[in-house]
Amino acid sequence: MVIGVLAAVTLALTAFDSDGGRSKSADGPAPLPVTSAPPDPQILATVGNLRVHSPVAQGGVTAVGFHGGDGGALVLQPVGPQANEGVLARLWRRITGTTRSGYRWYQLESGPLHALDVGAVAGTDVYSPVDGTVVAIRDQVVSGRKIGSEIELRPTSAPSLVVTIQNMRRDPALTVGANVAAGSSKLGAVADISRWEQQALGDYAPSGGNNVSILVFPSATLGVP
Repeated sequence: MVIGVLAAVTLALTAFDSDGGRSKSADGPAPLPVTSAPPDPQILATVGNLRVHSPVAQGGVTAVGFHGGDGGALVLQPVGPQANEGVLARLWRRITGTTRSGYRWYQLESGPLHALDVGAVAGTDVYSPVDGTVVAIRDQVVSGRKIGSEIELRPTSAPSLVVTIQNMRRDPALTVGANVAAGSSKLGAVADISRWEQQALGDYAPSGGNNVSILVFPSATLGVP
């Protein structure tokens, strides 16, 4: 009897959410870049005691996704609810009344979640996701072409780690050694990465899934002094 009830509820949930959590905004027109205001405090992920805030103003976020990343990157713990979790997981949350607040996020591939992609239209302002210090700025090259910059930050709350921000055009005023504050220090603007490389977030966001990508490494992995 119990199995029959669970099967019926599962079927109903499947019919109710047959697109697996896919965002309808992926098919709509791309919004305009947001360049008028910094983001309000919004934690998207944690690594130990390190909190990674949204680098993009709330009105400019098109979607949030997590996936695997470069070797050596630490596993991120998403804060908000997963938008495309499986039917049984959604059923269990409804039965137990478990809820999670924050941005809905999409798992872009199976396996450990090493990278956080914050979707935004190219040209949208990018702010620091942590309090810390700029320890490196280098060119980001895709398909043999420089598309922007990669910035590394040493977070104040976890100096043994390095936070790497990719897929952006840095602000010319940003220099190595500069102190930055989460949500208030501008790092640059979102690059048009989808023009040169297909983005998994494109299934859930407009503008080809353009995004700011964030990874966290132990500092020794990158050889940061």
